[in-house]
Amino acid sequence: FISGLALSALFAAPVMAAEESDPNKEQFIPGLTLLNNRDGGINGIKLVWEECDYGYNTERGVECYERLKGKGAKGAPVFQPLSTGVTYALLERAAADKIALIFLGYGRTDATDGRVFPWGFPAITNYWNQSTTKVQFIAQREGGLDKLKGMKIVNLHLKHPYGIETIPVWNAMAEKFGFEVTHIPVPWPGIDQKSLWLQIRKIQPNYVINRNWGISCTVPLREAARIGFPRDHIIGVWWCGAEEDAIPAGAAAKGYIAATFHAVGTDFPVVNDIFEYVYGVMKGNIASSRVGSVYHLRGVSAAIVTTEVIRKAQEKYGVGPISGEEFRWAMENLDLTAERIAELGATDVLPPFKITCADHEGGGSARFQQWDGNAWHFITDWVEPMKDITRPMIEASAAAYAKEKGITPRSGMSMGSDCG
Repeated sequence: FISGLALSALFAAPVMAAEESDPNKEQFIPGLTLLNNRDGGINGIKLVWEECDYGYNTERGVECYERLKGKGAKGAPVFQPLSTGVTYALLERAAADKIALIFLGYGRTDATDGRVFPWGFPAITNYWNQSTTKVQFIAQREGGLDKLKGMKIVNLHLKHPYGIETIPVWNAMAEKFGFEVTHIPVPWPGIDQKSLWLQIRKIQPNYVINRNWGISCTVPLREAARIGFPRDHIIGVWWCGAEEDAIPAGAAAKGYIAATFHAVGTDFPVVNDIFEYVYGVMKGNIASSRVGSVYHLRGVSAAIVTTEVIRKAQEKYGVGPISGEEFRWAMENLDLTAERIAELGATDVLPPFKITCADHEGGGSARFQQWDGNAWHFITDWVEPMKDITRPMIEASAAAYAKEKGITPRSGMSMGSDCG
């Protein structure tokens, strides 16, 4: 008897900008349900998972991990923390337990250096590289990187590990390109930001970076409208780039720009299959009108990555439940090509990327979308990150962590992957 493939995901559900929104729950599950209903799972083995709602509280997130990690025939091979704070808290635990952590587009950036962090995967893109694409985007709009000199940029960030994650890279870019960056922390939950925007009005920045979460993403749009700051000069992190962030602000959101690492919309074969095989049999976990939304397709992207890793692990270790070590091998050898993405019916849903021992991100680019008052629309193609800035910082941060923890970084070939 072969039991199902056990997966675990921690779901944070803080008070969100829209009344019926639990965006984290929209992530991940529809893609898994599709495989079970359409394909009978992966190679005939059904996927099983368990959710844990921890309210964006790091301590509760760790408790969820401890409760779920032993589930399944071989234990949970992978966790999706869905919180930078929880990611930080779990990295050492997961390494000791030999469970992989996937933090797609979020989490601890220096875990990109897999030589030091073998169990953490900030796949597709990390927060530091995303920040450099924002500067690239600003430079493109303004006529070149040389136009950044003398500019003022406000980094309006949540007062939380997630919020402060990008401060070092913004400081590095400010020094390199000659702009002034002011970091303004937003106390959670960020409902009242009037005093912060009075401060912003005094600074008179060229751009404001909206690095918030939930309702604190929406408030800046209203406050910007109140003081007359142009919304097309506010650039949001992808956690501030969903319909839930823009719609509650009404007309104040029009023109607002946000970064993203995946598509939005329903014009994709994989989404059509979700309508047919998930919603067509009444197995959807959100309203069908939300299929193709930002959070929905972020979830589809996460499901594609996770299940492709499982498929690769089964190719090497045989069909059946997989362990954390087997999942990690497959993740470190994952090459998600454009051709394979097309086979999955997901062309343009997510970008191709390749993971190695030394590079647990595998990509780094981002696209920019703008809210027209009703929907998001892309206004750029993929914008490349400035890895000449981020990679040395990642390696230095990872090396400091390794020294502190007594870790010997891997080198040469490890688990079939080149560590450099």
